[in-house]
Amino acid sequence: MVSLSGSGPLHQQIYGAVRESIVSGRFRPGMRLPPTRELAAQLGVSRNVVVIAYENLAAEGYVLSQVGVGTSVAKDLPDCELWSRGDVFPGDRLPLPSHTLSAYAERALTFCREEEEPASPLPYDFSCYRTNEEDFPVKAWRRLLSREANALPAGTASAQDDPALRREFAAHLRRTRGVICESDQVLSVNGSQQALDLVARVLLDAGDSVAMEEPHYAGAREIFQSLGARIAAVPVDEHGLAVDRLPPPESGVRLVYVTPSHQFPTGAVLSLERRLALLSWAEAAGAYILEDDSDGDYCYDAKPLAALQGLDRAGRVLYTGTFSRLLAASLRIGYLVVPRQFRTPFAIVKRLTDRHTSPLPQQAIASFLSDGHFDRHLRRSKVRNASRRNTLLAALRCCFEGFGQILGESTGTHIFIRFPCIPVECAEAIARAAAVKGVRIEPATGCYFDRAPCAEFLIGYNGVREPDIAPAIRLLRSVFEELR
Repeated sequence: MVSLSGSGPLHQQIYGAVRESIVSGRFRPGMRLPPTRELAAQLGVSRNVVVIAYENLAAEGYVLSQVGVGTSVAKDLPDCELWSRGDVFPGDRLPLPSHTLSAYAERALTFCREEEEPASPLPYDFSCYRTNEEDFPVKAWRRLLSREANALPAGTASAQDDPALRREFAAHLRRTRGVICESDQVLSVNGSQQALDLVARVLLDAGDSVAMEEPHYAGAREIFQSLGARIAAVPVDEHGLAVDRLPPPESGVRLVYVTPSHQFPTGAVLSLERRLALLSWAEAAGAYILEDDSDGDYCYDAKPLAALQGLDRAGRVLYTGTFSRLLAASLRIGYLVVPRQFRTPFAIVKRLTDRHTSPLPQQAIASFLSDGHFDRHLRRSKVRNASRRNTLLAALRCCFEGFGQILGESTGTHIFIRFPCIPVECAEAIARAAAVKGVRIEPATGCYFDRAPCAEFLIGYNGVREPDIAPAIRLLRSVFEELR
């Protein structure tokens, strides 16, 4: 952290190096500095030299030393004029030099949203990306993690990752989702977002066309646009993607991104007739289909349709899903099933991306699947989610009957509600007002290329306690009344 340079007494060199790092912003307010013994050992000097330097810094207000806590950079720095712009550091005020970023980075800055700080917890959180801690079999998971950690071999994994997990993935997908694959077609990925990135890198060049649902999952759009793809928006209705509105086969569309089991965000299920039509279109166009099936396991009112991939006979469908929705949001393990002709290029690009997914959680999930824990967990969570969904539907119909249009209630883990009489410009204000009352809902404005037709919201029920649903929806109704 600190190096000796220049001339003069050693304690002055240390003092000057630390002070310069603080003033330049490299050492931020509140940052812990090395203990005196540790820094002295690193620099090869007497501990007393470091003690004197720290004492001089503390005397001038640059650092704060506390017995039993250590030394850290002071939060109120003496160079008041330097920090007069609201704790903005000098380096943060410098503009990016021109012509220093790659074309990819420039596109990413243009098309992608900057990740926000994690939202503070609210009493009623209807985020559609949450999972319920009460549903997760913590004891079984801890036991498996401990067992696999003790048996973890030395060395590294391959880019295709743990063979046992790939076998379990393939068997699970064949049995539950009708996916036709062998284990060597499966890659373990760090969540479905990495799967989308891999598909885009392997199949797309800058300028290629990608057809996407409208509305759609914004995370997929951002990946495609950051790589320079051109987007063709295709409308969605109550039966899913309007296949007859796809560009003609000769238009040169390279990839179609679709969420057929539970369209994100509207919740529509792509009909069998349209699935077959989409496969025929892809074969005629020489295009590929990326099927994103993040929560297709949750189906409540009827038997779920098998995955689109299971109907594919021409090797045109790539299939991805994740355990983040099914087990825990923090568990970033997913899978990507590729046609046989793509096994080698995807394995190579995966290796270039991150070498391999962490072996320990892979092996734990493999055991979680093989020992039957996942099937039991899925059965229980389906029952609990169905009960939460019914409670949410009853509360929404009670509070918004004739006012809001409810969509996508038959599958998945969220409900899509549309308010035709409320302008889309009001959606963000409604969400902020609801948060003030302790209710988190997500506007759908970011799911559109252009402009949403009206105020629309995603209301997830996977991560909320059932007794909290009715009072939370009543609070949400009061927000609408106050903003009327």
